[in-house]
Amino acid sequence: MKIKESELIINPDGSIYHVNLRPEQIADTIITVGDPARVERVAAHFDKVETKVQKREFYTQTGTYKGKRLTVISTGIGTDNIDIVINELDALANIDLTTREVKKDLKSLNFVRIGTSGSIQKDIPVDSFVVSEKGLGFDGLLYYYEAEKVINQTYTAAINKHLKIQAGKATPYMVDGSQDLINLLSQEDKVYKGITGTNVGFYGPQGRVLRAKVSDPDFIDQLVTFNYEDKKVTNLEMETSAIFGLSKLLGHRAVAINAIIANRANGNFSENPKKAVDNLIRYSLNKLAQL
Repeated sequence: MKIKESELIINPDGSIYHVNLRPEQIADTIITVGDPARVERVAAHFDKVETKVQKREFYTQTGTYKGKRLTVISTGIGTDNIDIVINELDALANIDLTTREVKKDLKSLNFVRIGTSGSIQKDIPVDSFVVSEKGLGFDGLLYYYEAEKVINQTYTAAINKHLKIQAGKATPYMVDGSQDLINLLSQEDKVYKGITGTNVGFYGPQGRVLRAKVSDPDFIDQLVTFNYEDKKVTNLEMETSAIFGLSKLLGHRAVAINAIIANRANGNFSENPKKAVDNLIRYSLNKLAQL
C-alpha cells in the first residue's frame, strides 16, 4: 500500500524529511548520540568519512572504522526526537522512497546509543560504563503504538507494583535490549549492567530540585530499592526506553552504553567527563568493529 505524502515526507533531493538522509547514506550499524558535537568526536576515529549531513539537531556522518561501515547520528535530547530518528532511519532501510511502499524484504539494523548518564546506585562509580539490559520508560511514547508484544510484561508489572505512580503520570514500561549487543559491549570488568530509566526531563522528572518542588520527593529512593531477579535500576537518562521500544517494534536490534559522569547517591560528578566519554567512544567502536 502506498504511503501518503503527508505521512512520509520526502525532500526535493530525495532525502527523508527531518534527518535529511537518503538510503545509501546510512550503514546497517548506527550509533546514536545526543549532542551533535559528539558526532565529530566519534567520527574522528573513522578511517574515512563518506557522508556528512546536518539538519536541525540531526547531524550524521557515515564512514568506516577498522573496515566496519558505521553511521553516527545525533538525536538531540529526549524521546520525542528518538521517535523521529528511529522511524526515519527505519524508513530509509525498509520503505522504497520512490514508490512509497514497504519493501518485501525487510532489513534489521543495529542501533547503539553511546551516551552519558547519572548512576543512582552507590556502587557504580563515576567514569565507569553501564550497558542497559532493559529500558524503563516513564515517557509514555510506546503507548502511542501497538507495542504490547515488545514490552516486557513481567518486569513492567514488577516495577509498577514497586513504585507509587501518581495519577496523571504515564504508566512505566520495560523493554529488553538486544542480548547479542549487550554481550558484545559488556565484556570488560569496568562495565556494569542493569536497567536504565528514561525520563521525560532532566530536573523534576529525575528528582532534581532547584526552585520548583517535585510532586514525588521519594521517587529516586523508590527506584534505588527496586530489585527483581537480581536486576536493579542503575542509571537515569532520556532516550534509551524509546530506542529499545521502537527498535524492537520495527524488527531492529538495540543497545545503550553510557559513561557514568555523575553518581546521584554519592553526590559526586566526574572530574573529567570529556575523558570518560572519549574512553567510552573508543571502547564501543572497538567492540562494534567485531560485528
